[in-house]
Amino acid sequence: MSTAEQWEKAARGTSGRTFPWGDQKTAAKCNVRETGVESTTSVSRYHRGVSPYGLYDMVGNVWEWPARVTTPGRYELRGSAFTSLLFRGVPAIADDANHTVHDDDTGFRCVATSEHAPLGKG
Repeated sequence: MSTAEQWEKAARGTSGRTFPWGDQKTAAKCNVRETGVESTTSVSRYHRGVSPYGLYDMVGNVWEWPARVTTPGRYELRGSAFTSLLFRGVPAIADDANHTVHDDDTGFRCVATSEHAPLGKG
């Protein structure tokens, strides 16, 4: 699992973007409630919403669990889901959920370090 800091950097890059694609509020670049899809989509569907590091779905599709406890029994969530409004997916803003949650809009992202662009540096 990634740390919340790694997740946010992967989503926003180092320039402080509001969204992975820039600062424009554009629901058409991700799978959120405003798009009307109402379910998860394949990871490669939203090419225009890719992060500076080339990652898809850093906003929308499913909430992601970085490895951070917010309070006992609750974990941080990032990125929002297909059930959420776009503003909930701003990568700098976190939500949280009980560790026993079983929703169809919550998941995780597998990460690995890269020799070319490690997220922990730069």
